[in-house]
Formats: sequence, structure tokens, C-alpha cells
Amino acid sequence: MNFALILFLLLLVTFAAWVAERAVFRPRRQRAAATELTIFDRDAAPTLRAAGGEHAVDSERKALRERIERQPLWLEYTAGLFPVILLVFALRSFVAEPFRIPSESMLPTLVVGDLILVNKFSYGLRLPVVHTKILETGSPQRGDVMVFRYPADTSVDYVKRVIGLPGDMVSYEDKRLAINGVEVPTERIGEYEDRRRLSLAPQYLEKLGETSHRILTELDKPPFIQPMERFAHFDKCTYNGRGVVCAVPEGHYFVMGDNRENSLDSRFWGFVPERNIVGRAFFIWMNFSDFSRIGKIQ
Repeated sequence: MNFALILFLLLLVTFAAWVAERAVFRPRRQRAAATELTIFDRDAAPTLRAAGGEHAVDSERKALRERIERQPLWLEYTAGLFPVILLVFALRSFVAEPFRIPSESMLPTLVVGDLILVNKFSYGLRLPVVHTKILETGSPQRGDVMVFRYPADTSVDYVKRVIGLPGDMVSYEDKRLAINGVEVPTERIGEYEDRRRLSLAPQYLEKLGETSHRILTELDKPPFIQPMERFAHFDKCTYNGRGVVCAVPEGHYFVMGDNRENSLDSRFWGFVPERNIVGRAFFIWMNFSDFSRIGKIQ
């Protein structure tokens, strides 16, 4: 069961309690308080007024009302939490959702431990849980860092970079990326220091459309790309000793990790259907091992 579904069920439970509190339980407590105050005014107030004055009567009436109308704990932790859960649910479903980077497939752009925010309305507003698009606001562009549900297991979220759009011809042969017959320009920019592995890796600057970003790859090593299994639209891809060439179907996207030697992506398991899109990753809001990581995602 995924977190979105759990949050939705919590929203339903707290909403039901919130409605019941306002329609049934609170009016019942208010009626009980009114009855008890009437009895108090008749039986106890005269004696208390004579001993302590009007102030003593008012204080006792207030304490009696608060005691009877006090919300039970089970309602406090259900109906009382409804506004908070509603706010969290709305923000997470329609504005921005947090994710944690668990792998090195997007090095050097994203590192293990990065906590990122994903814009939920860049590619259209979708109903939570069922993921049905209700409003068109845009579509993925080449170079975007996109979060999506893994086609082979939609309970798992992946983050990769958008390489090919619907209708594109994407080739990755001899570790050279080309789109529609035009090779994507790359420029060597030295070495990337992987502090977790205490190693260096060749680093390049790649430009996809208007987006420039860093990638890691080793051009001197032979390519080794084989499909993990027969995926949807498998016939759109041709595998050979040099790599793979794919024609991106309508309504689908071709994605790759920036760490080209250590990323299982569209080269191996196929295309991302439009319905699987979660949103565009745009900001690293925290990395507890390296505060300098905070900032915009390129």
C-alpha cells in the first residue's frame, strides 16, 4: 500500500469524524451542558452565590460547561486532525511532493540522500490515488528531471532525465546519444569525485534542448545493453552490438539516468507511459550529509 493511498484513507476517516463531531457529538455535549447548567442554577447557584458571590457562580458555571463540552481524546486525534491532513493531502497531491534519492543512477545531478521536491502541476493536474489527469498544464520537455511510477511495478517511484519525447527516434550507440539523427553535444569537463566510493569518474557536460547538465560515462568502454525483458512496445526498439535505437511511441517518453554506466532506464526496460508521470523534480530541499546540496536541480 503506497503512502498516497494511506494518506487518502486517513483523510476519509478524519473527515467522517469531523462531520460527526459537528453534526452529532458536539451538539449532544452542548445539550448535556445546558441541562447540567440548568440544574446547577436551580440547586447549587443560590448557596454558592451567598458564600462567594457572583464571581464564584460564574467560575463554577464556566468550569462545568468546559468539563462537559470537552472533546474526547479519540475525536481530538481524528476530527481535530482533519484540517491538517487535508492541507498535507492537497499540497502533496496538487502542489509539491517530497522524495528521497535512494540510488546513484542520477549522479552527479542527484546523490544518495538528497531530499527533493517534485512539482505536481508542471505536467497536468491529476487526481490523487487514481492518477487521472483533470487539467492540462504542460508536458515533459527534453532535459527535465522527471519522477514517474516504474512501468514494471507502479508501486515504485523512479527519477530519471527525459531524453526522448513522443515521436522521437532515440539512439544510444557506442555511448553516443542522438535524437532524430542529430548527436547530442557533449563536452569533457574533467573528473567527478565520488566521495562514497572514493573514486573518480569521467564527467561530461551534455546539452538537451535548452538544458545543460552533467553526466558520467566512460566512452572508452564497450557498450553492453540488453533488455531486461520484453516490455510494452518492445518492437519499437532495435538492439545491436553497438547499443540500442528506439522510436518513442505516442503517449510515452524515453528516459535515462545521468550516471550512464550505472542506471537501469529506458535502454533496458522501455518507455514511460504518460499516465505513469508523477511530476518534475525541481529543488533539493535538504541533504543531511551535505547542506551545500540545497538548491535548484539542473
